[in-house]
Amino acid sequence: MGGQSGAGPGGSFGPPAWSGPGGGPGWPGARGFARRLFALLALFFALPIVIGVVIAAGFAGWTGAAVAAAIIAVLLIAGALLLRFAARTFRSVNDLVSSTGRLSEGDYSVRMAPSRSAPFRPATEAFNRMAERLERSDDLRRRLLADVGHELRTPLTIMRGELEAIADGVREVDDDEIRRLLGDVAAMERLLEDLKTLSTTEAGVLRLHRETVDVVELVDRVVARFRTEAAGRAVVLSVSAVEHASAIEAEVDPHRVGEVVANLVANALRAVPEGGTIDVQVAHGQLDDRPAVVIEVADDGSGIPDGQLGAVFDRFHKGAESSGSGLGLTISRGLVEAHGGTITAASDVGLGVGTTITVTIPRASDPAD
Repeated sequence: MGGQSGAGPGGSFGPPAWSGPGGGPGWPGARGFARRLFALLALFFALPIVIGVVIAAGFAGWTGAAVAAAIIAVLLIAGALLLRFAARTFRSVNDLVSSTGRLSEGDYSVRMAPSRSAPFRPATEAFNRMAERLERSDDLRRRLLADVGHELRTPLTIMRGELEAIADGVREVDDDEIRRLLGDVAAMERLLEDLKTLSTTEAGVLRLHRETVDVVELVDRVVARFRTEAAGRAVVLSVSAVEHASAIEAEVDPHRVGEVVANLVANALRAVPEGGTIDVQVAHGQLDDRPAVVIEVADDGSGIPDGQLGAVFDRFHKGAESSGSGLGLTISRGLVEAHGGTITAASDVGLGVGTTITVTIPRASDPAD
């Protein structure tokens, strides 16, 4: 999986300046040093062996020569094993130095082959994990920059056109125009905030402020913010809970879980027609044999076609009638996974069934978190 070469300061990929010919071993004089080392070891073992054979043959006859030969064989085997171990260790060290040089030059695709030297295997595995994380972070950074440019270009173009029309006297400045411009600014602010949350969740650096909360009460508070909008469209918005008499408590970040519920309810409100229904249910559940809380948001809207169901959590994925940024479900997935949970979507357009989003979060945080 190793990359082809290192990325230089100019952005093009090439071997580090200190690496060997062709971007090979990065230890200067590595081959010469290896030859000198092996020659020294060979001399160290060969010289006493030759002297021992000569002395044994001169003073002890054939019996002594046989004993000397046995000793020589043992020494040769031991020497060969030592040389083999030294060669493997040297190759592993040289590979680590070379790979580290390529990584420092920006080639995050570099990977080390599994080391045949047992003491170096943990170092090799740790290096590959580090390189993989750096490559993933760099890829996320590049994609995020591209996404930001794409999503901000449209509202900025609209605002520029309107401001130019005002400057040219084509359009008068009035309260309605100012409100429209302020609305565009607010939309860009929300988009930037969404992108900030998305980048921290995808990079795995989002900090959760966990506390023990009653999830039913939390969901009730979040849903209450949408009741006025739902009533204006005659949408029945309800919250139900299994074993409502007893609190369904979980150790979560209430702000982040509330954000997930708000995203799901807002999406459901956009999907259902006037007079539709949205049911938010909270229940006990299991996740990997651990007690969990399950939050289910079900609507009777138009549903999601099969061809799009697998992409609903992708960044900037929008349905044909969506007016959002396309980040709500992606952010929700990141926040749920940061809690160690899962989020899934189910729908069946053919049967006229709306969409059901199910969130499952462990009731207690993992000690490793």
